[in-house]
Amino acid sequence: MRSSGTPLTLRSAAEAVPATWLVLIGIVSVQTGAGVAKGLFEQLPPTAVVWLRLVTSAVLLVVLVRPALRARTRGDWTVVVGYGTALALMNVFIYQAFARIPLGIAVTIEYLGPLMIAILGSRRRVDLLWAALAGTGVVALGMERADLDPVGVLFAALAAVAWAGYILLSAATGQRFSGASGLAIGSVVGVILLGPPGIAEGGAALLDWRLVLIGLAVGVLSSVVPYTLELTALRRMPPRVFGILMSLQPAAAALVGLVLLGEMLTVWQWIAVACVIAASAGSTRTSSRNDDEGTKGTAETPPPDAGTPPSRAT
Repeated sequence: MRSSGTPLTLRSAAEAVPATWLVLIGIVSVQTGAGVAKGLFEQLPPTAVVWLRLVTSAVLLVVLVRPALRARTRGDWTVVVGYGTALALMNVFIYQAFARIPLGIAVTIEYLGPLMIAILGSRRRVDLLWAALAGTGVVALGMERADLDPVGVLFAALAAVAWAGYILLSAATGQRFSGASGLAIGSVVGVILLGPPGIAEGGAALLDWRLVLIGLAVGVLSSVVPYTLELTALRRMPPRVFGILMSLQPAAAALVGLVLLGEMLTVWQWIAVACVIAASAGSTRTSSRNDDEGTKGTAETPPPDAGTPPSRAT
């Protein structure tokens, strides 16, 4: 994405920090935002918090990116509306999961979505190992009947499906919209879709400016900060390294849940987190190695547009 598409002050400060640290700070920011959001749920329902989060990112992106709306085909609008719908559902489902099960477990289950997309899109035998490792993580989650709410687990699984759809539609959107224009329009679609249920569920609580400010802060922590840092990092590190670092999301969620919310995980649950992290990192590493081998001997091509990082850019 062009420099006009990110907050200049934050972006300038980020340039002075090593790329690896930018990704790690972004990961912590995303999960901290989730922890803060979960602390709001008793006063502000999950759908209302998600709506405020999307409002924050949508306003920022529209102001800074100023996406072109003219000369768009029906196909363009179909794709971007689907993309925005997947974006909205992904966030609603995972926040509903957060309201019922620990952050670390919810994010671990959700992470199976992009992991399965990567594995199913490959024909390498080694990816069967990563699939088996991810499956081991799922089995480990069921080894103990802890206090896992089955409805929360279901919502996390739906979030995984929505995230997979988001990834597929993100690729299609990136082919039709330059830079972060597709993300800006998709965010507006998400705001419109979630407006009625978000406002209805939030009710009078949305008139409390303190709650609204905290909800907007969730948007900054979960969307603005990580999105800006990831874009800056992607300009300075190989996508392979970025993907491996992003695999730490479930562990970061578990640690934030422990520190901010006092959510203790069992041994088997930590094993599940570790299995999914290892499977994701392994799949990313072997996929990138295969891509590197496939491009040897070919003409050098410019790097792809980094308008939408391969993470939950919301």
